[in-house]
Amino acid sequence: MSWKNETAVVEFVLLGLSSEPTTRTILFVAFLLIYVMILVGNFLIITLTLTDNNLQTPMYFFLTNLSLMDICVSSTSVPRMLKDLLSAKRTISYIECAAQMYISLSLGECECILLAIMAYDRYIAICYPLHYTIIINRSVCIKIAVGTWVCGFLLSICHIVLTLNINLCGRNEINHFLCEVPEFLSLGCQNIMIVESVIFIVGVLILIIPVTFICVSYMRIIVSILKISSLTGQNKAFSTCGSHMMVVAMFYGSAMAVYMKSRSTSSPDTDKIITVFYFIITPMLNPLIYTLRNKEVKTALTKLLKNKMFPKL
Repeated sequence: MSWKNETAVVEFVLLGLSSEPTTRTILFVAFLLIYVMILVGNFLIITLTLTDNNLQTPMYFFLTNLSLMDICVSSTSVPRMLKDLLSAKRTISYIECAAQMYISLSLGECECILLAIMAYDRYIAICYPLHYTIIINRSVCIKIAVGTWVCGFLLSICHIVLTLNINLCGRNEINHFLCEVPEFLSLGCQNIMIVESVIFIVGVLILIIPVTFICVSYMRIIVSILKISSLTGQNKAFSTCGSHMMVVAMFYGSAMAVYMKSRSTSSPDTDKIITVFYFIITPMLNPLIYTLRNKEVKTALTKLLKNKMFPKL
């Protein structure tokens, strides 16, 4: 980390989503409700998966990890944003800003890896159903999950170290509602071509390669689904895969729009909207798209509610 930056800039001012009081009040209420939905929906998925034996499968194990990531990534930004929407002074310390960048970037990279793994899981389940329990067993799932979290937090270290070492020259106003790498780089007053090149290379590794892997996996899955003679079986398989592809399109599309473009083509207002999408809207929609509309989850939810409301029946 550059000591020059620490002495020149000790805190940043987050300009936020709006400076108009009425708009900020409306945004506070809206995002508070969304955050509650994120917490309730994702905690519900985790609870159901851990308590219902019928959901003790690799697919729901990975979905539990996705829910945990969504809770963590939204919690790095939403509580701070809600506080700033009601505050006249919207400052954040250098250390807190750096921590927010590192944690949010790490969790985002974890999710990129996990979504690719989930595509592989569906590929094996549909294309090689007889070998599924051998290839994707509990031990393998645990190792993959641990590896995903470790890789995400290790890969982002290079990103953050290079970002924090740029010369800010005393500039401390961030036109955003959180500290994020592209916005932090916009404060730099030196040539940051090396940092942008590293970000692009990491973007290829974390975004382009997983997306390509997912697309190839689903092309093969579609071919296998079309070979299923049962129309009911085809519809069930397409429903499961369609849910995954919706999540992939939302998450990767918005992440690419922010991280895989140069500063010259960036628009702060547009970037803020995109960031809201993949930091807040996607974590809210994931439980609805991915899990809560599945028959197995609905059954588990009904059973849980019945046991809580009528424990003696």
